[in-house]
Amino acid sequence: MTATPIKRALISVSDKQGIEDFARSLNQQGVEIISTGGTAKLLAEQGIDVIAVADVTGAAEMMDGRVKTLNPKIHGGILARRDNDSHLADMAREDITGIDLVVVNLYPFGATLARPDASRTDLVENIDIGGPAMIRAAAKNHDFVTIITDAGDYQTVLDEMANGGVSEATRRRLAAKAFAHTAHYDSTISGWMRDQGDDDALPQNLSLGGELIQMMRYGENPHQDAGLYRIASRTPRPGVLNAEQIQGKPLSFNNINDTDAAFELVAEFDAPSIAIIKHANPCGVASHDDLTQAWQAALASDPVSAFGGIIALNRPLTGSLAKEITSIFTEVVIAPDADDEAKAIMAAKPNLRLLLTHDMPDPAAAGLVFRNVAGGFLAQSRDQGSPSSLDLKCVTKRQPSESEMRDLIFAMTVAKHVKSNAIVYAKDKATVGIGAGQMSRLDSSRIAARKAEDLAENKGLDQSPVIGSVVASDAFFPFADGLLAAANAGATAVIQPGGSVKDDDVIAAADDAGLAMVFTGMRHFRH
Repeated sequence: MTATPIKRALISVSDKQGIEDFARSLNQQGVEIISTGGTAKLLAEQGIDVIAVADVTGAAEMMDGRVKTLNPKIHGGILARRDNDSHLADMAREDITGIDLVVVNLYPFGATLARPDASRTDLVENIDIGGPAMIRAAAKNHDFVTIITDAGDYQTVLDEMANGGVSEATRRRLAAKAFAHTAHYDSTISGWMRDQGDDDALPQNLSLGGELIQMMRYGENPHQDAGLYRIASRTPRPGVLNAEQIQGKPLSFNNINDTDAAFELVAEFDAPSIAIIKHANPCGVASHDDLTQAWQAALASDPVSAFGGIIALNRPLTGSLAKEITSIFTEVVIAPDADDEAKAIMAAKPNLRLLLTHDMPDPAAAGLVFRNVAGGFLAQSRDQGSPSSLDLKCVTKRQPSESEMRDLIFAMTVAKHVKSNAIVYAKDKATVGIGAGQMSRLDSSRIAARKAEDLAENKGLDQSPVIGSVVASDAFFPFADGLLAAANAGATAVIQPGGSVKDDDVIAAADDAGLAMVFTGMRHFRH
């Protein structure tokens, strides 16, 4: 199809940024403008010729503006095909004039949702009805009608109008953008209503509306495109998505993925804690009353892997701790806050990103998490399970000591955030060996112990830090070999879900080795 000229436009916008200049330019090109309520009033006050919708429809706006454009004189003018004789006859009979341009953006439901003081009535009244109907009608009939939902497209349309009309390519692009706009709007409303708790956690139809926050330089690899999107929520989850970036170069796709993993892990702990993450897996985690000592213990777990890692804190960053952290190369530091001294120290490392969240996420909060598959996605409820809240069952002859139980709960909390198959050795509320993402649980046990042994050798320690530690497994030991590997490495107590057909054999092996072992009854696979 050829470019279509614009003779008549309908303008109805909540976000009035740039609308005055755009409407004035339309007037200058001889375009007749019809408009609604507040938009019509604004344009008239600016000396722009405008016709009220009520004068076109012959019906006054009613019900506090809920009904104004839902009328054949409006929708007929938008939806009529100009190449269909029957449509043209209907227009002539009903005295309907065609509308060639529709400029609409919607009631600010998302912005209202973000307001803590917004009532349910406020939200309901910001659900637009006529706007989406006009947008969809114009987008459907894009062969003849141009639809604008974004002020950023005003100038493009004006430029093409000056050259004879809006091109087919632009009309199609704007129509696609319009349908995405209404889909995001509807999904935001649907999500809010679902969050009221009256709907199934996993409904038959689940739509996700994402708003582009930032384009990435590239994705996981330089040949991949990537962008960061936010899903609107009444209670945004504190984390990397909503953090304030104090300094540093823009975050990459991998930075964001790793930083999210780090912050979600450290949020699990009530005590001051630090997590060091590399490639979405923890390489060191520790809790201590003194956050600097927690940092030192976390770093000691695997100082080699910590190079170029992501560091997450669940307490404000202090100047003294900032000095220690900046002594090694670090990509990102994320914390709820930072004092002025810490910010000044970080500023000396211009490439290091410092993110402040001003709050911590609730690890027990409900929600959905997603994974992509070809042509779709998987959705599941968030893993809210916490070993500290479970009724742990000791299955061995020897009971764990108080200190062992404390470390067992710590180790399993970390294991929950390690890629399966996950094995975590811990001592004094600090990791001393982590085995992640192996196809065999036995290999994870051996790798974690071997890394600790290598560290001891490199540091000239008398013995491996795994000796005297406890060990956590994210899923049951299918055979006794993985458990015996941990025992041979020096672990004294074990925490695992249990549930294997070989549980009796594994328990017997633990008893023979003098281990204490507790079952949680809850698995924590993380793929």
